[in-house]
Amino acid sequence: MLPLVALVGRPNVGKSTLFNALTRSRDALVHDEPGVTRDRNYGVCRLEPERPFVLVDTGGIAGVDEGLAGATARQSRAAAEEADLILFIVDGREGPSALDDDILAWLRKVDTPTFLVVNKTDGLDTQTALAEFARYGIKHVLGVSSAHRTGLDTLLANTLAALPKDGDTQILDDDPERMRIAFVGRPNVGKSTLVNRILGEERMIASDVPGTTRDSIAVDLERDGKKYRLIDTAGLRRRGRVEEAVEKFSIVKTLQAIEQCQVAVIMLDASEGVTEQDASVLGAVLDAGRALVVAVNKWDHQTDYQRQQTETLLARKLSFVEWAEAVRISALHGSGLRELFKAIHRAHASATHKFATAEITKALEIAYETNPPPVVRGHVAKLRFAHPGGENPPTFIVHGTRLRTLSDSYRRYLENFFRKRFKLVGTPVRFVFKEGDNPYKDKPKNALTERQVAKKRRLMRHVKRGK
Repeated sequence: MLPLVALVGRPNVGKSTLFNALTRSRDALVHDEPGVTRDRNYGVCRLEPERPFVLVDTGGIAGVDEGLAGATARQSRAAAEEADLILFIVDGREGPSALDDDILAWLRKVDTPTFLVVNKTDGLDTQTALAEFARYGIKHVLGVSSAHRTGLDTLLANTLAALPKDGDTQILDDDPERMRIAFVGRPNVGKSTLVNRILGEERMIASDVPGTTRDSIAVDLERDGKKYRLIDTAGLRRRGRVEEAVEKFSIVKTLQAIEQCQVAVIMLDASEGVTEQDASVLGAVLDAGRALVVAVNKWDHQTDYQRQQTETLLARKLSFVEWAEAVRISALHGSGLRELFKAIHRAHASATHKFATAEITKALEIAYETNPPPVVRGHVAKLRFAHPGGENPPTFIVHGTRLRTLSDSYRRYLENFFRKRFKLVGTPVRFVFKEGDNPYKDKPKNALTERQVAKKRRLMRHVKRGK
């Protein structure tokens, strides 16, 4: 277990920038706009390889107990209460504020060691900047510039000296056996609510306001003896409707989460069906080639007639991903979660299945004999053998001749045949067709000898006499 350090402070004092600097990553979303960070974001600081510790970035405490600001403050306080050390971040350029005083008053009630970190001291007289906060009476006061990475060595040394050698925090590990699941969809379809329901706690801020989640937050979970990493992502919208710069960065984070996951769970609102925004999210998952499970949320709010209409709409709108399983759930009440995880496991097993060259070639031979390719301009493509080309998604490399003449319909036939033969569900299947090169195409023609030339002439004269 690793000790936990929490970054706490008011909005826009540089907590996320310091988090990225200490974790040597870009996991935290950084922008000049206050209030970008809302959920708790965990990472590991390994600047001292022998003494790593977990760092948690929190949203700014704005002194409001209602709405999104209040939910963000509750997340920050929860992180501070579970931490072994609190780094209270303040702005050295603006000096002490009334909000800083309120946060300090609350921190004094928490029985946790606290360091005062005066950020943004670049270009300032450090001692003068620190002196402005002397009235806070905190023993450890450190000046840093997280943007320019100055003062971090001193901060790291003091932090390690104050931390216990062992803590109670679970580390986000890179265990290859841990299944990575990303929950994606358009804004306000219940992704954070579903993650909270699975975890059994209010780990993510869930609100009726679209776009509440901005960062991609990863949480490790162990359920029924299996390990998972759940990734809650920001809602994706069509590019033409994205205006704020923060939302653009959130979309980049979501696309990165899709690339890094093994199974993508796309959430749909049962009351609205499949919208254009949902189709755009599906396109991002298909482009990444990730295993897919469709979770139809808010199913409990539907009447029997509405459910029949929704079923018909889903069958028509999702016909291009008919291989993906659709599960009806209620994120708010937790119904359908067992079926959802079963579908996730089936999709993951199909996407990561390891194939042998012999069984793939055998399947190709049966498919070819059952339904040979059509004749195109007097030629028929020949499929000779195949071998695996990768997993997640399963990729099959087919070798043969005249493969360029294969029509799209025949390629779909091969995909459906392989999907049915190997019982692949919830994952796209890719084929790569490679034609063998003619070994004699660059070889010069043999020159005829004089005897062969004379023989050819006699043959031509004989043919002309016959006419």
